[in-house]
Amino acid sequence: MTTELDWFKSSYSSNDGPDCVEVAISPAHRPTIHIRDSKNKDAARLAFTDGAWSEFLEFAAGR
Repeated sequence: MTTELDWFKSSYSSNDGPDCVEVAISPAHRPTIHIRDSKNKDAARLAFTDGAWSEFLEFAAGR
């Protein structure tokens, strides 16, 4: 069974510039955060567990 992801554009992405990141959160018991380039939706994607994503955000906020 495949579940369609509900993608949304990151608030840090611009509408007409090169920074186009889309995010989707899988609706599962343990959410997975998916990241892709909105200009190339069929290209490689990244997927993070909710714990790994939280650690990444904490790390990035400290930089």
